[in-house]
Amino acid sequence: MRMAELAMGVVMGVFSLYLMWKSAELPIGWIPDEGPGGGAWPFWLSAGMLLCCIAIVIRWAKRMTPESRSEDVYMDGRTFKLFLLNAGALTGMVGLFHIFGAYGAIPLFLIFYLRFLGGHSWRLTGTFAAVTPVVTFLFFEIALQKTLPKGITDPWFEPIFSFFY
Repeated sequence: MRMAELAMGVVMGVFSLYLMWKSAELPIGWIPDEGPGGGAWPFWLSAGMLLCCIAIVIRWAKRMTPESRSEDVYMDGRTFKLFLLNAGALTGMVGLFHIFGAYGAIPLFLIFYLRFLGGHSWRLTGTFAAVTPVVTFLFFEIALQKTLPKGITDPWFEPIFSFFY
């Protein structure tokens, strides 16, 4: 477990640097009368991810987490099973984007992740599963005017579009 934490912190940090470099090919500053440049969101999100990776490596070096104090070299059976469940759930969510769109796949993922993997209450799970797609829709479709895949949920958003436009 100790080496897995370090490896993920370093690998994701390098990936963050790559994403920052690639997103800087587009404007990352403010464009007058248009708003943020095309690379602004990816650049700053990658910068935030890099800061988190640096924090992971620092916490690893100080042995602040249970994983960093572990004597296991990489992963035990339980950790590997959790890794496969998480990777499978994320892959399934991305695969469902084509059918249910982002606004259908995200709540399904949250239900699985919060309730069945996390063991949280149905109240918390339902709240997050209902609120997250609405906030995501308002942020991307209304504020940023960027369309996300809607799949079979497309007709559900017509009333919202007619309200704003």
